[in-house]
Amino acid sequence: GSFMLVNTSGRFAGQKAHLLLPHLKENDTHCIDFHYYVSSKSGSSPGTLNIYVKVNDGPIGNPIWNTSITSTWDRAELAISTFWPNFYQVVFEVVTSGHPGYVAIDEVKVLGHPCTKTPHFLRLQSVEVNAGQFATFQCTANGGTDSGDRLWLQGIYVRDAPLKDIKVFNFRRFVALFSVVNATKRDAGNYRCMIRTEGGVGVSNYAELIVKEPPVPIAPPQLSSVGATYLWIQLNANSINGDGPIIQREVEYRTSSGSWYDIQPVDSTSYKIGHLDPDTEYEISVLLTRPGEGGTGSPGPALRTRTKCADPMRGPRKLEVVEIKSRQITICWEPFGYNVTRCHRYNLTVHYRYQAGGQEQVREEVSWDTESSHPQHTITNLSPYTNVSIKLVLMNPEGRKESQELVVQTDED
Repeated sequence: GSFMLVNTSGRFAGQKAHLLLPHLKENDTHCIDFHYYVSSKSGSSPGTLNIYVKVNDGPIGNPIWNTSITSTWDRAELAISTFWPNFYQVVFEVVTSGHPGYVAIDEVKVLGHPCTKTPHFLRLQSVEVNAGQFATFQCTANGGTDSGDRLWLQGIYVRDAPLKDIKVFNFRRFVALFSVVNATKRDAGNYRCMIRTEGGVGVSNYAELIVKEPPVPIAPPQLSSVGATYLWIQLNANSINGDGPIIQREVEYRTSSGSWYDIQPVDSTSYKIGHLDPDTEYEISVLLTRPGEGGTGSPGPALRTRTKCADPMRGPRKLEVVEIKSRQITICWEPFGYNVTRCHRYNLTVHYRYQAGGQEQVREEVSWDTESSHPQHTITNLSPYTNVSIKLVLMNPEGRKESQELVVQTDED
């Protein structure tokens, strides 16, 4: 057994004394048992006794146990579940308060059997989650627990996590659940299970919380070819920010104006997006998913591109005469929109033929009245009492469609 006695008289607050146990590498459950004494005549605490468990010569971390006043010798147990091939070292530390008194440790023993007053943890497993998710650690212990015990998940360089839930199976086994909520890269690191009982403290091995960032493509998709109702794209998603492996790819596309959008799963590096509207601008981005809950990253940069115009659906309909005079004819037709033109750029021309002086005259003129609800056009400079054949031609960059022909005779002069 080791012995340590600190006389705090004449010491100012914050001075430290240490007792280091040799490195321990245990193959099986064991218990460290010790006696301690913290006392002063004045009744004010002479200092704090802290105990640390340092693993594999790593950082000392936070104390696993501490006390600052006892009036008699007391006994405590340390149930340390750090098993071979890992090794650990127990460090006893006294921090003086500035008041006179004594802090003593005696009869420190490493026992070859489990602790009697403190549960022992089984091996704690590492946990991997995606950023923004809840990381749950399951601390399973051999031994009993009661409502007076304090349970927590102790982090090294990271915040501690409170107890979320406890399931007691019997007086020899329980499982404590701890959640690190909305985990970020800052929460990644090593954690261990802790239980403080009336008789001592139980400590598990350190396990790692690994926090992965969902993947996001660095570059927008690339355009391969364009049709009126489809776009072929290359996903171009090999370079990512965040973490792989990538288990799913999706293409998200939306109209640049308006709220329509869709998502399609993709299983190759190129993809044809079909059933699109002609002459419409779309924004296309790629979504990538890595394993685990919350593994889908935000959409990557968008490709903005426009579909081609399509051939007009048909020519103008219901060509009718509004008024006939001797030298002019006014015609009207059924109004039409984008669903007929299949393009936002188009023109409408009036073609007409008539006999003059034994020769056929062929003319065409552009009609500007295409947007109104009662579109019409007046042909002037005609001859009286003449047959005129009239038709409308709808044209966009992709094609043309004609109306039926209308034959009208001008009035006599």
